[in-house]
Amino acid sequence: MSTGTLLAIIIPVAVVVVLIAAALVLYLRRRALRERFGPEYERAVGGSDSRLAAERELSSREKRHDKLDIQPLPDRLREHYARDWGNVQHEFVDRPEAAVHDADQLVTSLMQARGYPTESYDQQLKDLSVDHGRTLEHYRAAHEIDTLSSSHKATTEQLRSAMVHYRALFDELLSDGGQTRHAPA
Repeated sequence: MSTGTLLAIIIPVAVVVVLIAAALVLYLRRRALRERFGPEYERAVGGSDSRLAAERELSSREKRHDKLDIQPLPDRLREHYARDWGNVQHEFVDRPEAAVHDADQLVTSLMQARGYPTESYDQQLKDLSVDHGRTLEHYRAAHEIDTLSSSHKATTEQLRSAMVHYRALFDELLSDGGQTRHAPA
């Protein structure tokens, strides 16, 4: 076989192998993002111009998150937050709007105690999405109702629902969501 014939066989085979490897890497990365972000992956894709742009945004969130120093709470502080949550729930009976607002503040305080930046609601969503993508919709729904209640437009049922939604994220943050991640050294 001549060198030209060998090259005519080897080059296309090498190109096909490289294309298959690239497709496999892309598939595995996409799958890892879907598993990590849960429903937030589809939300990001749906709100983006392209799947690739959404995946870049999610990867950017991961990189920012990896620089954060997210820590589990010491037992003493965890118990303190659990008591505070009980007080907020008790407050709901007599002052539902105030309780929902207090629940929002308590969740924000808990995020901060764990090491999440709390400078803006949108950034909180992005930072939480990395480890808490499956409960993030609870936070969105609760925050929306809290905003309604600020102008006294939320019904008692909506306020009750907000408390349930806040509780979902609160419990996950309080229990560390089953995982502890530390910033790289």
